[in-house]
Amino acid sequence: MIKGFRDFVTRGNVIDLAIAVVIGAAFGAVVAAFATDFIGGIIGAIGGSSQFKDAGFTVNGSKIVYGSTITALINFAIVAAVIYFAIVVPMNELTRRRRKDADAQTPAPSDEAVLLTEIRDLLQAQARP
Repeated sequence: MIKGFRDFVTRGNVIDLAIAVVIGAAFGAVVAAFATDFIGGIIGAIGGSSQFKDAGFTVNGSKIVYGSTITALINFAIVAAVIYFAIVVPMNELTRRRRKDADAQTPAPSDEAVLLTEIRDLLQAQARP
């Protein structure tokens, strides 16, 4: 049982996943700080609020805060854009190139294979009523 667990943990996928989680958390912290401090600071300076994440309005004595929600949306947009342009686009390009290379390496069927295919198709056509 312990050997099976050790084999599972030392398999490449688990270690890669752990590294991705740690790097993703660190990247999320950087994006959150950027969106809160830099972008939020710019929006706060334009809107006249010193802390954009605390920006909001009061209705019947209750403060409705919208700054933190907008900051979270900015965080999401930055992370989604980086994932798309740094991971999805290059992987799609790599897949397209591999498919093109595989198509180029696929040999054309021989004359015998073409003839056998035609015979098979004729036999199937004759078998149908």
